[in-house]
Amino acid sequence: MTLNALRVRSPGPRPRSRTVARRQRRTARWALPATAASAFAFGALLEFFVDPRSGRRRRRSVSDRTLSRLRRTERRATRRARRAESHAVGIVRRTLNTRRPKEPLDDVTLAHKVESELFRRARVPKGGIDVNAEEGVVFLRGVVEREGDIAGIEAAARRITGVRGVENLLHMPGTPAPASRPKLIRERART
Repeated sequence: MTLNALRVRSPGPRPRSRTVARRQRRTARWALPATAASAFAFGALLEFFVDPRSGRRRRRSVSDRTLSRLRRTERRATRRARRAESHAVGIVRRTLNTRRPKEPLDDVTLAHKVESELFRRARVPKGGIDVNAEEGVVFLRGVVEREGDIAGIEAAARRITGVRGVENLLHMPGTPAPASRPKLIRERART
């Protein structure tokens, strides 16, 4: 028997592969300059803040700026949280209000609603039309310059929610105002 055949491999460290060895060499090549650069930066920073002449002012300036930025960030976060809370409350209230049955408007409120929606339009003469309401029936009285506007204003008033009927008493300048129908005739015409 030869000596080579009797040799037993000892369970020592395993041989490294070539890529691992290259990686370690590459890392070792940059480790010293990186450590030196970071030590230099740390020393410069330390000298900047611990300088006997201006270090105290610099430390206070950095402290003030940092605290100012923190306060600003806190205010922004508070503002965003308040806005999100208000938005959520608005969504909840809108959802709850859609479930509630809508009660009919009283005559004064209905008249104001019709006025605001009619006078929102550009061509409607705001000073020439009076709006009244009785039991959901809207009365339009006044003078309008064009014949087409009379029909348009009446149609717009009929489309408003809460209006049960429209009694159109609008007329052109120089023509007599139409007579209002009695309440009994209006009620018969509706049913």
